[in-house]
Amino acid sequence: MRVKLQEIKEAVLRQRHQPIPIQGNRLRQVVTGYFAYHAVPTNGPALSASRYRAITFWHKALLRRSQKDPMTWARMTKLANDWRPKPRILHPWPSERFAVKHPRREPDARIGLVRICAGCALQAR
Repeated sequence: MRVKLQEIKEAVLRQRHQPIPIQGNRLRQVVTGYFAYHAVPTNGPALSASRYRAITFWHKALLRRSQKDPMTWARMTKLANDWRPKPRILHPWPSERFAVKHPRREPDARIGLVRICAGCALQAR
């Protein structure tokens, strides 16, 4: 998470002179990709923390754009809600994800259960 937040911080500082919609769109893509990969159960607090840190980096970069028009937190909250996705858990628990739902014996199967025995052919002789 620290490495990705450092990359976000550097990207925000490089893009601070661009219009806000371009910045917001680019950062939404980065944060959405990060959330899509790390959105596993029990990782919600870490995702929320990374979202908050990304918003604070963006806020600091926007504050440096002008001395006359300070970016208030009320305005920043509106921008964050418009451009930053809120983290959601996208992946199921491993017990649900890896649960096999195929029965061993299917009643409608045309070929019955095949039993393979390595030494059965020699014992039949």
